[in-house]
Amino acid sequence: MRSELNEIFRKGSTTYYNSTLFFPPHIRQDVTKLYAFVRVFDDLVDSVPQRVQEFYNLRRLYERQRDGEETGNVVLSSFVELMRRKNFEESWVEAFLDSMESDIYKKVYYSLDETLKYMYGSAEVIGLFMMRVLDLPEESRNYARMLGRSMQYLNFIRDVKEDQYLGRTYLPKDEMEEFGVSSLECTPQFSEFIRFQVNRYLSFEREAERGYKYIPRRYLIPIKTASDMYKWTGMMIKAYPCLVLSRKVKPRRSRIVSSVFKNYIEVYLWTLFSNLRLPILR
Repeated sequence: MRSELNEIFRKGSTTYYNSTLFFPPHIRQDVTKLYAFVRVFDDLVDSVPQRVQEFYNLRRLYERQRDGEETGNVVLSSFVELMRRKNFEESWVEAFLDSMESDIYKKVYYSLDETLKYMYGSAEVIGLFMMRVLDLPEESRNYARMLGRSMQYLNFIRDVKEDQYLGRTYLPKDEMEEFGVSSLECTPQFSEFIRFQVNRYLSFEREAERGYKYIPRRYLIPIKTASDMYKWTGMMIKAYPCLVLSRKVKPRRSRIVSSVFKNYIEVYLWTLFSNLRLPILR
């Protein structure tokens, strides 16, 4: 069972998978259960062609598992066990599934408000799930949502070409028109549009970082590493916006691992000096 979930996680995201290797084992197991659940639904609506009937079948199967029936599906049973143990709100799960379902019928997001509404279910609730997995205080709720939002917004920027292939436009259509972007071509207008979007991502990310104070040191290292890798990706795209038209910008595994050790040292020193109450580091 564990190997099947782990394989779904490993194939789904290099950054997340390698970052979570540095969680304590019991936390890593819970994160794997969570990621496997969201991945299988996401894959169904992102496939070409979309596996629409399989999505609805799996959603109904989840509902049966949630309601106490043993379905024999290891991904669903593992997630529901985690959901009960960590007190996930059912409305969060429904919001996630609703956003995944919207990928079946909604292709263009015309305003930032529309995009943010979609991201609540597709990304912000993932931050809320993680808040409960890590047993963080309720005061961290907004920052957890913002971390999920920031990461997905950068995904929209990084994957703009891939999303076009899927027939989707997540970045606000009205802003594309304001910048004079009518097609995905390397023009000065396109570069400025992408830089504008990266700056928005960075504002989301800075807000999320304010919540680091609620995260215990043993959990902060992998979370900060994932966030730092997203920031590295964002800065690469900001410097060279047209990269998103030719390749998927993402850090190598070696960069992720080196960032982990860098963050281990930084977080250890930050904690040490905070405990000593040295004002220079506050």
